[in-house]
Amino acid sequence: MPSALHQLAEHGQRPWLDLLSRQLVHSGDLERLVREDGIRGLTSNPTIFQKAIASGEGYEEQLREVGEREHDPKLVFQALAIQDIQAACDVLDEVWDGGRGLEGWVSLEVDPTLAQDTQATIEEARRLRDLIDRPNLYVKIPATEACLPAIEQCIAEGIPINVTLVFSLERHAKVMDAYAKGVQRLVDGGGDPGSVCSVASFFISRVDAEVDRRLDELGGHDELEHELAIANAKLAYQQWKEHFAGEAWEVLASRGATPQWCLWASTSTKDPSLRDTLYVEALVGPDTVNTMPMETVEAMRDHGQVGPTLETGLDDARALGGRLREAGIDLDDVYLVLENEGVDKFQASFRDLLDEVGSKRAEVAGA
Repeated sequence: MPSALHQLAEHGQRPWLDLLSRQLVHSGDLERLVREDGIRGLTSNPTIFQKAIASGEGYEEQLREVGEREHDPKLVFQALAIQDIQAACDVLDEVWDGGRGLEGWVSLEVDPTLAQDTQATIEEARRLRDLIDRPNLYVKIPATEACLPAIEQCIAEGIPINVTLVFSLERHAKVMDAYAKGVQRLVDGGGDPGSVCSVASFFISRVDAEVDRRLDELGGHDELEHELAIANAKLAYQQWKEHFAGEAWEVLASRGATPQWCLWASTSTKDPSLRDTLYVEALVGPDTVNTMPMETVEAMRDHGQVGPTLETGLDDARALGGRLREAGIDLDDVYLVLENEGVDKFQASFRDLLDEVGSKRAEVAGA
């Protein structure tokens, strides 16, 4: 019997792994996950790299070599990351969809300290694209207001982009607009729209964690807990279907353009009282991606239940926002806090990562 991970593919959803380490690639575990479990992509972020490098497994030799010529921790880290990302891209290349944007992709994030700097983000994306030099690389850019023009520009230049830290429907609409404008500019400049693609990483569990905390403070609204994250994603999918339809988009699609796909991120449950596969099972639908940490991949393999859930309960999903506002939840503030916290957490992880790299470099050099 196929596992739940394979059943996701039967419903048109691609399971990705939200994890990367040198050990994962060199041990053959990533190849096994691709071959046996149907994993079809991989995402990384500063926190993931910090944990991988802190483990020390497989990095010592390159740290010693790079450390002899580089003293800037960021450049040392990028040398390590480039090797890991390239190796992962090569493994995923066997299932790469040739540019459609759903299968065989590996994501590497720009320096998160640039989240409020449009031009620096553009330049970083170009540099990472050139350094990695793999056709199945997604450069990750956060969905901050400052980075929306960077997303558009990178798409116009043919750089595949994974837009991260999307929390609200309003910001999701702006992200899709940035992508569509970038594709149109690419075409207007004589480029091939089939050469570029994108995913919008809509964050799930963090939304519930923040709203549930506020509901607990208000008291008396237990029936509204654990609801908004799933409802938001379902409405985002409906918004996606509407956005990439109509005459203007059909003209681009006829020339080979693909929509900016929805990717469900942060899909591990933060509340131990919830089913550990909740945010996968509740969001199964075609032409989407769910990127999961290893523990969620293992949970889905073991006891996941898969059915076409993404377009169920839409009336309740549409009504939920009003019910939450009546209960005293300021949703605009929720999304602002989540975006700011997301940027802050990635920046803090990046600083910790550079500290870890500097410490490891000194340790290896001393040894």
